[in-house]
Amino acid sequence: MPLLSARVGRTELAATFAMAARARALRAAGADVISLSLGEPDFPTPPHVIQAAFEAGLRGETKYPPLAGTEALRDAVSDKYRREQKLDIPIQNILITNGGKQAIFNVLMAVIDQGDEVVIPSPAWAGYEQAVNFAGGMAVFCACPQADGFVLQPAALEAAITPRTRLLLLNYPNNPSGAAITAAALEAIAAVLRRYPDIWVLSDDIYEHLLFDGFSYATLAAVAPDLAGRVVTMTGVSKTYAMTGWRVGFCAGPAEIIKACTLVQATATSGVSSISQAAALAAVTGPQDFLAVRARAYQARRDLVVAALNQIPGVSCHRPEGAFYVFPDISGCLGKTTARGRALRDDADFAQALLEEALVAVVQGAAFAMSGHLRLSTATSETTLEIACARIATFCAGLTG
Repeated sequence: MPLLSARVGRTELAATFAMAARARALRAAGADVISLSLGEPDFPTPPHVIQAAFEAGLRGETKYPPLAGTEALRDAVSDKYRREQKLDIPIQNILITNGGKQAIFNVLMAVIDQGDEVVIPSPAWAGYEQAVNFAGGMAVFCACPQADGFVLQPAALEAAITPRTRLLLLNYPNNPSGAAITAAALEAIAAVLRRYPDIWVLSDDIYEHLLFDGFSYATLAAVAPDLAGRVVTMTGVSKTYAMTGWRVGFCAGPAEIIKACTLVQATATSGVSSISQAAALAAVTGPQDFLAVRARAYQARRDLVVAALNQIPGVSCHRPEGAFYVFPDISGCLGKTTARGRALRDDADFAQALLEEALVAVVQGAAFAMSGHLRLSTATSETTLEIACARIATFCAGLTG
């Protein structure tokens, strides 16, 4: 009789963590590794946010927090949704979660039964499939190729829906492609969803403030308010405010599902750290002007990397509209052999060889349900990115066959 549950057997460590661990091991051994594997802002948490957390501790805000989140933070998040997302959501329909990842997990555990299907446009963050599997569901990937700008097309969505489809998971700006979506494209998706009234939608908007070239933010519940009764909109402070370690996410939607998500959270973790909630409150209500400055920095990094990669024979890189990733197609390099004699059968071989031979850590596209690509995080300095791109170019120049 197996000692561990089947759900644990269905769960694997994400490739992003695995590649980051390999990079750390090589670096610990003395190698000059550049890691572009993790999606974490390199900017610091704003000082006023840290100060707010410090003051909260001094005030004694160190006890068990309210299960759904402090009233002050939920009220501020409600204002944020109204101001930025054009969504009027009362605080009783808002749940503060232990990071955006728990918001996703809560929703899936609240609506997915064994064998239910979740449509996930790909490429997609690996954590989605992991959470769907853990909940007992089945991930149905809906390919959104580079030729379509990595954006979900209505016909592709229609083809992916079956009688077992329970939820559609949207993520724009997207991890790993950086693709953003227009209001018109969301309306086209809404037109399909109107024909399937039993499908929930989870909109992961965690990269909402990281948009480039004047691209306008749009989210489904605002574009199609008639569908808002079955849309959960998730975001948080991790990417926008460089607060990954503070673990605060926001989950907003219909009362029915937020109540269910709160029950899931009560069972798993209870409320979010009071200190972290005080920090998040300061982030959401404090100065916002620095966000545009940081977005411009990410845009400059994007421009640098896209230009460099598109000069490499066999590589084609889409110009992302947001987030801090690029997702180049390296299919033109596959089937070749590296300078050290390693055969590159697929993108996983490419990523491993690039780490071992060029000391650059990236993540294979297969980890995001789209083979033939790589994900590179641009959340590091331009100097580091220049060196990394030069190493990638030298690595590719040495390929034969």
